[in-house]
Order: sequence, then structure tokens, then C-alpha cells
Amino acid sequence: GDGADIAICQSVAGVNFLDVVYRRGSYKEPNMPFIPGREASGAVLAVGEGVTDFKVGDRVAYSMAPASYAEYAVVPAARLVNLPDNVDSKSGCAIMQQGLSAHYLSHSCFPLKPGHKALVHAGAGGVGLLLTQLAKKLGATVYTTVSSEAKAELSRAAGADASIIYTKQDFEVEVKRLTDGRGVDVVY
Repeated sequence: GDGADIAICQSVAGVNFLDVVYRRGSYKEPNMPFIPGREASGAVLAVGEGVTDFKVGDRVAYSMAPASYAEYAVVPAARLVNLPDNVDSKSGCAIMQQGLSAHYLSHSCFPLKPGHKALVHAGAGGVGLLLTQLAKKLGATVYTTVSSEAKAELSRAAGADASIIYTKQDFEVEVKRLTDGRGVDVVY
């Protein structure tokens, strides 16, 4: 790399849909040899020149760098975050891609502001739960779609103002009802 790389002994690897797609053969794999995985957590073994934010022994997690299924990896320092003491390695790994996705949607794709109304599909999934929490923190009203009452409870616990069970309700009709016909500002 450019010297700002960090060697990691990986303890947890994230399994995301892209990894499944590669395994199914739906996408052509990158050039061989190819080690799957794009997010992991572990401990820093060594740091490259100029790296000041990480030291040997730090617990870290990353996303968007290849080879997370390997026992060891070299990752650009810019892709890493230190894990706080109260975040275990499994949670730290799991939150990376979903958290980045939720943040991108709520802050870049359509930056939510107080008073916005948002519809979040798959509101009980990893991204949906995080997106709901971020949207509420930003002052938005959040409606979610889910497939069951159990998932509706999860979504409401994350802050959803209403959860629409799409297996029993027409979400378009419900959104119009909930917004007095106005609709929402964004659909995620």
C-alpha cells in the first residue's frame, strides 16, 4: 500500500449479500486469487509509516476492504475504526456496512431534516433499524414496512412512528392515510 496500511488479525468477518452473490456465481469474481469478504473486526498486529490513530493491540473494525474471510489482512488505515470498550467484536463488525448504508441514505442520498416524513422499506432489517434511529434523531417522522407483527414491534422499538405490515396492508394506502394524503418526502 501507501504506508498507511495496518495489519490485522481478524476475529469476525461479516457476511453480506455481495458475498452470497459471488458464491452463487451471479457476479464474476474479481481477479484470482480471490478471498471473499468486505468487512471484519480484529486486533491490530502492525501499523505502517505515518499511521498515528492506531496502535498494536487496538480492537478495530472495517468495511469496504477485501479479504475479510482471511485470518489476517492488510487494510488501509482510512477504512478502520477503533472499537469502543463497550462494543464487542461481533457487533462492531456487523454495524459497519449497515451503519454506513444507513448514514449515507439519511445524510447524503436524501439529507433528512426536522419535519421530513420518510418511508423505510424492510424496517426491521439491519439497515432499516439503523436508518429509523438516525431519521428520528434528525427529527423526521418515520413509517416503515415490515412483514409481520413481530417485526413491526422491533421497528417501533427503534423509533418508527408507524409500521405497516405489507403482508396484510397496502403500504401506499396506509402511507396516504397516515399523512392525510400528502405522502412522504423520501422512500428508502
